[in-house]
Amino acid sequence: MTYQPPTALPRELLDDLAVQRALAQHDFGAVFRLARDRAGISYSRIAAECDIKPERVGTLARGQGRITTFDKIVMIADALRIPGRMVGLAPRPWEKDGPPAHPYDAEIGTSSVRRRTVLQAATSTGLAAALPALHRPGEPRRITLNYVQHLRERTARLRRLDEILGGGDTYRVYLGEYQDSKRILRTGSFTDDSRRHLQSLLAEQAQQAGWAAFDGGRRAEAASLYEESKVAAHEAGDADLLGNGFAFLAYQTADRRKAVEIATASCATITAATPAAVQALLHERMAWACAVAGQADCTERALDAARAALDGQQDGEPQPDWAAWVDRIELLIMSGRCWTELRRPLRAVPVLTKALDAYSDHNARDKALYLSWLANAYLTAGEVEEAAIVTDRALDLAAGVASVRPQQRLAPVLDQLRQHQDVNAVRDVLQKAGAA
Repeated sequence: MTYQPPTALPRELLDDLAVQRALAQHDFGAVFRLARDRAGISYSRIAAECDIKPERVGTLARGQGRITTFDKIVMIADALRIPGRMVGLAPRPWEKDGPPAHPYDAEIGTSSVRRRTVLQAATSTGLAAALPALHRPGEPRRITLNYVQHLRERTARLRRLDEILGGGDTYRVYLGEYQDSKRILRTGSFTDDSRRHLQSLLAEQAQQAGWAAFDGGRRAEAASLYEESKVAAHEAGDADLLGNGFAFLAYQTADRRKAVEIATASCATITAATPAAVQALLHERMAWACAVAGQADCTERALDAARAALDGQQDGEPQPDWAAWVDRIELLIMSGRCWTELRRPLRAVPVLTKALDAYSDHNARDKALYLSWLANAYLTAGEVEEAAIVTDRALDLAAGVASVRPQQRLAPVLDQLRQHQDVNAVRDVLQKAGAA
């Protein structure tokens, strides 16, 4: 089977004189319009693949405005598989090297830098097409609960990519899923139950896309998606996802006092029916907001509440997939992060060390992030050499991961280490960071 990205323009369309003329003039609005009218490629899919807002695609297609930025022209050419010669570029890498190796196998989750590289190559050419087992089922005229469940299972499988890749790689894929579900809600025929379930899934997908946006440095897009997720969760009557929408907003809000207020609203959605993992997740985010705000007592209470939620979890109790990652190891890590923020290294170092010893390198981005807090805690305790050793490990794990957060977290740690360049381990890690 020949690999093709989802929005690759058909050969006959590229042979069309009108398309060739539009490409030569960099009139991508005309290309988008012709791609939709003649090849059936929707504006939402073009938007997702080319990293352009859907409304902007529609505006361009109506002949209003032009794309002149070189980087954007290159991105559109690669996303739509337009040969470089048609838009005044050198032959694109995929023209010279042929189709990439098929990245999907049954072992998605194997720890390997090489594997991350292969998957990153897939996302740049349209990851949804690279994963045949994840294709959406044929869309029926009437949207049933069974069809929504298929979409929910697909969303859960795509979520596993977050274990390997950063938001810079996954954002367009997740956003495309969200936009497709929005379209189905507008155009589909439903029962009351199937509509409500799809609205709930929409909230989940908005949060997934928002998290990828945040991880990739798109904070404004993330906040917008979280707000949209709250609306969808409210319409679906899904208190768990509504609470998680608040929690996401609290996590990225720069105003410390406001973050605590939002996290409090998140925890207010908890009821006796809230699954244990969701309760623990919301309390963890509350603990973090309190720690960043310097409120030690509030942090302790929230961590205790998260621990009690996990301790009370019954064997076999169903947990939503989007919260299934919350466990006792994650709680230890969050506890260590909070105590690091509160400058309590004697409490932070033991729990972070214990948790990270059990944390797989497979989760490279997250482990690199968590190691940055351990390095910070060592610096607070005056253990400079240990901080350097941990930072060195974090740099290795963060290499090649499309996430801005490890670099953001490690930058101030490296700044502090520069004050101790007389230590051999510090000189080594600073040299590595400089080379990176």
